[in-house]
Amino acid sequence: MTPVRTLLVATDFSDCSAAALAAAAALAKTFGAEVHLLHAFELPVPRVMAYEVPVSHLYIQQARDAAAARLREEADRVAAAGVPVHTHLEEVPAATSIVRVAAEMGCDWIVVGTRGRTGLQHILLGSVAERVVRLAPCSVLTVKAATG
Repeated sequence: MTPVRTLLVATDFSDCSAAALAAAAALAKTFGAEVHLLHAFELPVPRVMAYEVPVSHLYIQQARDAAAARLREEADRVAAAGVPVHTHLEEVPAATSIVRVAAEMGCDWIVVGTRGRTGLQHILLGSVAERVVRLAPCSVLTVKAATG
């Protein structure tokens, strides 16, 4: 088995992502690896954009700053456990960003949370985890959060 030195963890700040981050932090601690924590940033204004209403640069910057602050909070929790951590704030689409950063960083593993959607939900909402598994340049660990 190839040594595990670098783990890329994707987060959307959900419970599923929290479970993936916890798993990655435990693995990183076991292997003496570092964690790269990535959030794919998306502006919450698709309806506004459809009508071609200009979005203020200030609004975009405030949304980006809020995402970066949330990402830093997650990273601080990992660092408090004694695991080296780096953050990456990327643009959507998430799966493409995750795969690209993993390749650029030479990551050994990607760790992503999954909700386990099936049927119509899966068809309509898609699966970032599934796309990452198909496109990843390295091994992918999917972590399903406990339900109930």
